[in-house]
Amino acid sequence: MSGAADLDVAVVGGGFAGSLLARQLRRQLPGLRVGLFERSRRTSYKVGESTVEIAGHYLVRRQRLAGYLYEHHLPKNGIRYFFDGAGRDFELTEMSEIGTVNLPFHPTFQIDRARMESDLLAMNLAEGVDVRLGADVVDIELGSGGALHHLALEGGGGRERVSARWLVDATGRPGLLARALGLREPEPEHHTGAVWGRFEGVADVDQLGDDAFRARVRHSARGISTIHFLYPGYWVWFIRLRGGLTSVGLSGAPAKQRAIRTRDGFRDFLMQHRAMRALLADAKAVDHGSYGRVAYATRRFFHADRWALVGEAATAADPLYSPGSDFIALENDYVADLVARDAGGEPARALAERVELYDRFMRFRHEATIRLYRGLYGTIGSFELMRLKWDFDIGSYHNLWVSPYMSDLYTDEAFLRRQLRQQRVVLGAMENFARLFRRVEAKLTDEGAYHRRNRGAFSHGLEHIDFLPSVGLPRTRRQTLEQAADTFNQVRRQAFALLGRPAEDAGWSLRAFVTRPLA
Repeated sequence: MSGAADLDVAVVGGGFAGSLLARQLRRQLPGLRVGLFERSRRTSYKVGESTVEIAGHYLVRRQRLAGYLYEHHLPKNGIRYFFDGAGRDFELTEMSEIGTVNLPFHPTFQIDRARMESDLLAMNLAEGVDVRLGADVVDIELGSGGALHHLALEGGGGRERVSARWLVDATGRPGLLARALGLREPEPEHHTGAVWGRFEGVADVDQLGDDAFRARVRHSARGISTIHFLYPGYWVWFIRLRGGLTSVGLSGAPAKQRAIRTRDGFRDFLMQHRAMRALLADAKAVDHGSYGRVAYATRRFFHADRWALVGEAATAADPLYSPGSDFIALENDYVADLVARDAGGEPARALAERVELYDRFMRFRHEATIRLYRGLYGTIGSFELMRLKWDFDIGSYHNLWVSPYMSDLYTDEAFLRRQLRQQRVVLGAMENFARLFRRVEAKLTDEGAYHRRNRGAFSHGLEHIDFLPSVGLPRTRRQTLEQAADTFNQVRRQAFALLGRPAEDAGWSLRAFVTRPLA
């Protein structure tokens, strides 16, 4: 790279997103001058411990952290859902359940964020990154038209001025650039809060119940699953971490209430549920945090003036399917690719076109993700209905998002342009299914049948998602579209059955799921 910059890339924020990006940049371009500026001098506990398949692939393949993750964190035994009765009075062992019967095909992890962020900072120092802890960025002058960016830093040594060719905001929710440039967009509909804490002494799920209860998951370790207790309008997570702590959190409308967002109010709310009361009987709270509102968007992720936002500095959606670390993987890959193209001398016009392509795709990706949740929290507390949503959401995730990522298509221009041309179809189908799920919810509620299968039922979750071994292997576009049609038609037939309406035997085309009403 040319110019008199002090750094090629300045990353502001030394948390998960920023530290992973700095490491990725140095490993991909060893001669790159990368600075990492973090205002805190020590890492702190953060939520977002559960990873899913895109993030797992990113950490194992891009970052080559498999050995580190298995040694210092926990492998994740998939997502596990439990469904309670209307009175929130079922024992855990009698609840209906959706969950794995073996460790998943593709590795994912449950991460102690404070431990990993501290370790990543040490790794970055070893990789030659200029890591500055206690460095507070108090002023930014963004360059335009090829000019450098300038940062004013304050720390133990007084004020310092640093210039950089690229500037990446990884400051999380405070959003350094989002605030300075007015990029933050509030989520218009999905207004949920979250409250959480870590506990020591939480009961071991794998010690509960009789042999039949354990045998129904083939004696697989439920305790290292990301466990969810699902209710109409909210859900609670239990995530075991290595070292004896368990992250426990609440997401949904109740977590918007100030009383519940306090440490005592949170525990009191959990204790209103019989199963959680048993798990937390001897548990002690270690720390506590909350958000009054979780979700938001951004007007831009990347800009041709060589700045970018990653992680929660850009967007946040909803923790139900743990998409946050997936977004970090995608954003970091795109920033690394753009920096590499720039370093390789790609003309400014071509680079600007690539920036615009990646930015449009990420905004589409955020919109597609948030539509999994908007107006649908009322559906999640019914085993029958969530079983349908599971097939639609998890099946589509692996087929339409995970497989292309593992096949390195996310930086392929033709693939991305095709995805953007299909944006209206994808979002339209998602909205059509959302209306169908709400219609089923209304019928089950009106008939007093919402909780009717919440006791004693079990699904391993892959009855209709049998293509996982092929995810990440070469697949044609036709195979992907055929799988999407199979998933959509399977969910449509099951939903119609719950509505008491026969579904014709002939399957619908993909376009029909946009043009024909489902509800």
